[in-house]
Amino acid sequence: MARGELMKKLLASYGREDEFRAVAEQIILEEEQKNNRVLARSLRKTLETTPAKETKPRSLAPLLPFPDAANNFVERVEPVHTHNDIALTPANIRVFLGLMKEFRRSEEIRKKGLPVRSKVLFCGPPGCGKTLCAEIFASELGLPLFVVKLDALISSYLGETASNVRKIFEFARKQPCVLFLDEFDALARSRDDSSEHNELRRVVNSLLLFIDRLQPKGFLIAATNLDKSLDAAIWRRFDEVIWFDKPDERMIKKYLEMKFRNVQRNFEPSDYSKKLSGYSYAEVERICIQAIKASVIDRRKEVTARDFLGALSDEARRRSGRERLNNIT
Repeated sequence: MARGELMKKLLASYGREDEFRAVAEQIILEEEQKNNRVLARSLRKTLETTPAKETKPRSLAPLLPFPDAANNFVERVEPVHTHNDIALTPANIRVFLGLMKEFRRSEEIRKKGLPVRSKVLFCGPPGCGKTLCAEIFASELGLPLFVVKLDALISSYLGETASNVRKIFEFARKQPCVLFLDEFDALARSRDDSSEHNELRRVVNSLLLFIDRLQPKGFLIAATNLDKSLDAAIWRRFDEVIWFDKPDERMIKKYLEMKFRNVQRNFEPSDYSKKLSGYSYAEVERICIQAIKASVIDRRKEVTARDFLGALSDEARRRSGRERLNNIT
């Protein structure tokens, strides 16, 4: 982007801490690419010693022109959630904070000849926060979030899928962003699976090569619900693997408090955390939303315990039906 445009963005973002810092990082990156190392170091030192203000994290519009080659396979998603909308295990919080600190000190790390973790694999059952976490992670870093459109990426024409994968990896190489590839097992399925045809095996071979060569300016995040289906060679291509499990009672209690923090009610939602044992975040969220909607529909100012228990009963019925279907299949 032209220097004038970057300066306009910098001035326009004044007062919005994350935007201001992200544009400043882009200016520093430009100086580094021009080999103006002294100026770049000076700018980065000034940026890092400036105390950050507490502001709501938000991502920026892409700072590079959107490439036509990736246009059909990648879409920009504007984050709407923050770290206040998710409950993570202490271990996962530590890993994410470490990744963020590493990203912000990436230049210093690389100067020491050390690699920077930038390729992350999310594993765990559905509804346990993988997609939400990718969104919040991008927002906290001030990086734009791009989601791969898997249905468009996997072509029905032989030979095209590997070419499409190459385009999204080329995009991630050039664009500082978080590139999120959900349902990763659809691409990275084990080559030992006798039910898969040779075309998919060729795609996996290409995928392994692309991941090996990729040095993103942001992060590549892949997510799967079916980690046992992944090819064995995939695992070592990722710098970090983060496991998402169903929340325990403590995490459910915290999540309930977050979902009802701005809602008038005549009961304590966290008292029902034991009843939600074994539920995913997505299921708990659905219960909370349905309980709140019940009060809106009845034009009441408060959400009641009856609303919550009714929503819980509906979710239990839904789960029971799904379990019966799974047993049949």
